Amino acid sequence: MQTWQIQEAKSHFGAVIDCAMTQGAQLVTRRGQNVAVILSVKDYEQLSGKKNSLMNLLMNAPKGEALKIDRSLDPVRELVL
Repeated sequence: MQTWQIQEAKSHFGAVIDCAMTQGAQLVTRRGQNVAVILSVKDYEQLSGKKNSLMNLLMNAPKGEALKIDRSLDPVRELVL
C-alpha cells in the first residue's frame, strides 16, 4: 500500500485515484498519523458486500409504464409437415 501525505494527495489527487484503481488501496497520512484509505469502487464493493448483481440491478430498476402488446388476430397459417 502506497502512503501519501495529505498535502501531496491533494495536489496529485488524480494520481492517487489512478493508483487506487491499478495498485490497490492508498494510505493518506496527516502529521505522520494514518487518517484515510482511498479505495477503488471495485475494492470497496468487495469489502462492503454491496456488489451489484444483475438481479439486484433489475429489482431496483426504475418502474416505467406498463408494457402494452397488441397481438395480431390473423389466423395462423397452416403448416405442412
